[in-house]
Amino acid sequence: MTDRQREILYAIIEEYAEMAAPVGSVTLAKLFDVSSATIRAEMGKLEAMGYIMQPHTSAGRIPTDAGYRMYVNSLQEKLERDAHKPRSEQQKITEGSNRQTRALATRIQAQTRADYAIRAAVDSLVDLTGNLGLATVGDQLYISGFGGLFSQPEFAQSSRVQAVGKLLDQLKPWLNEVSPNEAINVYIGTENPVGKSSDVSLIISRFCSPYSDRSYIGVLGPTRQSYKRVMSLVRHAGLMLEEIIYERQ
Repeated sequence: MTDRQREILYAIIEEYAEMAAPVGSVTLAKLFDVSSATIRAEMGKLEAMGYIMQPHTSAGRIPTDAGYRMYVNSLQEKLERDAHKPRSEQQKITEGSNRQTRALATRIQAQTRADYAIRAAVDSLVDLTGNLGLATVGDQLYISGFGGLFSQPEFAQSSRVQAVGKLLDQLKPWLNEVSPNEAINVYIGTENPVGKSSDVSLIISRFCSPYSDRSYIGVLGPTRQSYKRVMSLVRHAGLMLEEIIYERQ
């Protein structure tokens, strides 16, 4: 894959997350300052490689799970590099000047008890991402945001709602068994352990807790979402909870 093809793929993913509609060559031609014909040729190559698809004749393109995976891998590599830096520096990286991460931190830090902080983190992720928020700490499962998740256009079909329910039923036992331990873990569409046809992505971060060696915070949302922003928020929530729980247990 050429650099331009990679940039076009990433642009399709980000535009599709924003607009919830297939991305056409005219839109991309304006972004890259090239002709529509050039973009169509590159899109054809990306489609042949399996990274994008055309949902309808004469429509624009949308990402496939493989396309999302390439995009997410590039984001994870950066987060993993950041995760090996000193803790104080990690916090600066995730905070930056982003208003949403500052709002998340303020809401978590305002809590006087560890369980309140966990609930605040979950509720904040729901408000900031529009996804379903969840956390597992020991025997406790915190979950919120069904209304926002199922209002997304991807879940107009009842079969996808049922698939999400199946995934949630099996989520905690699966986490206990598999114990994902990366700084940020992303399971896209058919990569999910159950509910493979639900068209959702699970984004979770493991964090240290005195209550359990398998504590997680994260979100469940449609595959069409702003991974860069959501992954950063989830990772930041995990870092904040580590500090708050040990301080206020």
